[in-house]
Amino acid sequence: MRIMIATAGSRGDVAPYTGLGAELRRAGHDVALAATDAFAPLVRDAGLEFRSLPAGTRARGDVTDKRDLMRTAAAFTTELGQGFADAVDQGTDLLLLSTTTAPLGWHITEATGTPSLGVYLQPTAPTGDFPPVVTGSRSLGRLANRATGRFALRMTDRVYAQAVTQLRHRLALPPASPAEVRRRREQAHWPVLHGFSTALVPRPSDWRPGLDVVGNWWPHHDPTERLPPDLEDFLSAGPRPVLIGFGSMASGDGERLSEIAVRALRRAGLRGILQSGSAQLAADEDDVLTVGALPHALLFPRLAAVVHHGGAGTSAAALRAGIPAVPVPVTADQPFWARRLATVGAATAPIPFGSLTAERLADCLRQVVKQQSHSRAAARAAQHMTTENGAQQTLRAIQHLTEG
Repeated sequence: MRIMIATAGSRGDVAPYTGLGAELRRAGHDVALAATDAFAPLVRDAGLEFRSLPAGTRARGDVTDKRDLMRTAAAFTTELGQGFADAVDQGTDLLLLSTTTAPLGWHITEATGTPSLGVYLQPTAPTGDFPPVVTGSRSLGRLANRATGRFALRMTDRVYAQAVTQLRHRLALPPASPAEVRRRREQAHWPVLHGFSTALVPRPSDWRPGLDVVGNWWPHHDPTERLPPDLEDFLSAGPRPVLIGFGSMASGDGERLSEIAVRALRRAGLRGILQSGSAQLAADEDDVLTVGALPHALLFPRLAAVVHHGGAGTSAAALRAGIPAVPVPVTADQPFWARRLATVGAATAPIPFGSLTAERLADCLRQVVKQQSHSRAAARAAQHMTTENGAQQTLRAIQHLTEG
């Protein structure tokens, strides 16, 4: 079967699908992954065909006004929709659609008759169990959580309105609003698999049929890959260090964050590793090593704890390794995952990025490393995650969809 996975976003929105795609390919499927050009090497290293999607995900200029942000997002989805239509060839047998590409892929499915399946990294369906991921707010109670969840979907519909109008015109489909098409999908119980662990987010009991939580899809990495020799030497030279990194967040803030990180490590009496990331963290200290991008699966089990931005993938990788975290969420879904980590006991209470200080970070580091309750909670979650196999669940869902 020829399968195309389509996603858009930062590295954390793409990397999990490289692992899923590699598993599907091992099962005998011909797999292509469509993403923006920056991730072509990541996709090809996993042995998958790469297909290009246009547009970047960063706002153009300093966009802080909510209306400007909505306009920027609408322009991005419009450009993405046209590129998405170009990326799907006539031989595609199945579309796997991420959270960002599903509102576009539904129309391609309607026009071509190609079956599709949702493969989401975040929960988006309204529920009373928690507020919408994108709001970053605390629970408002079951009724209010569901109401704000429905409001969040309406805001998403607005972002995709222009893209949907142009895409349906191009595909020679009759006019239909994003909300109308979304409601059709919901009424048809369009299947969506959620690639995160029930250790963090159990499946809400008030979700409609067709929405399932299957466990994580882990990023592909070469099984022969090893950590760099200088890092191995550092890890062997003393107690387990703490990793501090913000992934693709905090670009241009590296000098300030590096200073905060080193001061916090000194105050807590800990060795540390700074992962440069988009912020370009760096330090020249005896007990602090700077590294670039490395597979979480290789490094995290060697650590005492990790300070991170609360991205879904990094949060899951820390749990999988059984190590506690200090989450410092920056934006988007990061406050949600940071709170989930704290709720299960595997992390301290989140430190909002704008409130980060060396003193506050040092206090949290002492807490998360010295108090065994966080480590025990992380170990329990890691054990739970060994019972899940997101890729195998996805394979079964594909078989059921295509044979049904």
